[in-house]
Amino acid sequence: MPYIVTPLYAGILALIYVYLAGRVIALRRKFWISIGDKGNEQLLRQQRVHGNFAEYVPLALFLMLCTELQIVPVWATHGLGIALVTGRVLHALGVGRDPESLTMRTYGMILTFAVLVIGGLLNISYFFLMRNFAG
Repeated sequence: MPYIVTPLYAGILALIYVYLAGRVIALRRKFWISIGDKGNEQLLRQQRVHGNFAEYVPLALFLMLCTELQIVPVWATHGLGIALVTGRVLHALGVGRDPESLTMRTYGMILTFAVLVIGGLLNISYFFLMRNFAG
């Protein structure tokens, strides 16, 4: 049976996503704001944390899954997953506070972009490396 890594990180990231959504919902209820942010900086900040997560995580997970489909070493896929989870948590912690921590936000995005770049390059490389082995 193959050792599949991506579902582990997809599960962890799904729980983080729900947590971030819960923070937005709690602020909407607290301030009686059903649509938009009505100029509430706290709500706007949490919406952007949640939205940024939603913008980057799906592509990163897809790249991770593709590395597994191309039989990239399991440690590489784990590395992408660990970096992605760490990056997303750092970003959420950095942007989610007021005043924000620019250091945490920056490192979070660096890790996230590293996952996208390395994941993309791994997939391109393995496409060319493995094309002669495909049926």
